[in-house]
Amino acid sequence: MDKKETPTPKPAMTMKRRKFLRTLVMTGGLVGASLVGLVPVAKGWVKRLRPPGALLEKDFLASCIKCGQCVQVCPVEAISLADLIDGVGVGTPIIDPRQQACDFSCDGLQCVLACPTGALTHHINYPHEAEMAVAKVVRPKLCLASQGKGVHGTARGDNFHGLLRYDEVDRWNPIPVSDHQYDLEVCDLCVRQCPIEIRIAQCAAGNPPAGDENQCPPEPAIRLVETGEVDGRKTFAPEVLSGCVGCGVCEMICPAEPSVFEMGLDNRGGHA
Repeated sequence: MDKKETPTPKPAMTMKRRKFLRTLVMTGGLVGASLVGLVPVAKGWVKRLRPPGALLEKDFLASCIKCGQCVQVCPVEAISLADLIDGVGVGTPIIDPRQQACDFSCDGLQCVLACPTGALTHHINYPHEAEMAVAKVVRPKLCLASQGKGVHGTARGDNFHGLLRYDEVDRWNPIPVSDHQYDLEVCDLCVRQCPIEIRIAQCAAGNPPAGDENQCPPEPAIRLVETGEVDGRKTFAPEVLSGCVGCGVCEMICPAEPSVFEMGLDNRGGHA
């Protein structure tokens, strides 16, 4: 008996099958990529610096609707939206402090006020109430103060695009760090530019921000501790204190490359 010959697929049908298979492969790849992004977030392997007032990470991801309102109102443009590598966190607000820290240029925490869902909790009103992170001294040997060295000129070079608000220049409008010149015999930028320390100094002088004594932080955030001498110059080491809120300014302004500081998110970084 003659065997039946298998009919040859028509070209149009063959193209449809190929397209279908390609679609399956692409769909599987996208699902896989999403799961790869989901696992680090779920396990807590990926740590991100969130804007002031952010809830604990699990609650934050559940509450944030990725509207971008906090991005729009930030005076120094410190907040950006996470991209695809963040998996389920894509589109949520993050801060890269080395590139642009939160310097609390808005005394009223505009990002908190702009959040429509409370993912940035409305239970805080002042910078010293934020719990973004805790600064950590991770590269002490690179610290200029520990070497008895100062800063003459710009902190991060002429090509650095970060912004800070300098009260002596403009009370309300942040300016490029690259536009501000320093002449310091010993580098103390981590203390000098710390928003918490700036407010403490203003309050001690009887001039709280916006005339509001509630803006006065109850505890200091950072200081320099004298450690000795080198070549006749006094040396110092930065010490992070309990008043640190993890804004990231010390990491951003540090002239060392890489920065002496990093924001530690293990024991802070969220409101219950």
